[in-house]
Amino acid sequence: MGGRIRTQLLKGTTTLLVLTVLRDGELYGYEIAQRISERSSGAFAPSEGSLYPALHALEADGALQASWRESDRGPRRRYYKITKTGLGMLEEHANEWATFSRGMARAVGGTNQQ
Repeated sequence: MGGRIRTQLLKGTTTLLVLTVLRDGELYGYEIAQRISERSSGAFAPSEGSLYPALHALEADGALQASWRESDRGPRRRYYKITKTGLGMLEEHANEWATFSRGMARAVGGTNQQ
């Protein structure tokens, strides 16, 4: 499998990854994908087909605000920033992920890790 995680295992994690990188500040789509890839040492590399639908859904849910900006190079870019609602959602998703990953570690490792 190498350093990349199977696509099936990544379903449902895009929201957590996006909100996590946007907690640090506004970014546009390509930057979000790059930041996720960098932070995961290349293990996660969201495609446009998964990233942009997630961004639009998060915006519709009030977790993100988006604005178009002119670019020095190329076309305008749509920048995203996390909202107060998004910060709450991030906390919920992070707690769920922590519970899930601890359970998986116990199940796969066969120990009673806390």
